[in-house]
Amino acid sequence: MKRGAHGRGFQIMRGCMGAPSLAMPPAVLLAQDAEFVDLDGPLLLARDREPGLRYEASLVFPPERELWG
Repeated sequence: MKRGAHGRGFQIMRGCMGAPSLAMPPAVLLAQDAEFVDLDGPLLLARDREPGLRYEASLVFPPERELWG
């Protein structure tokens, strides 16, 4: 799909809305080749899992081992 989209002049965006921190590390791997990335879903939740990911400005830091339970 990515090759087809690029072949038609489209750019790739990876994003989420309202996903917990546990969903973000796999999404970060998929987003490495995207032109636009919006993976701030945990920040939109009323309550995320503990411990969650650490965000500072536009950066998300690698998960701590405890994230995986």
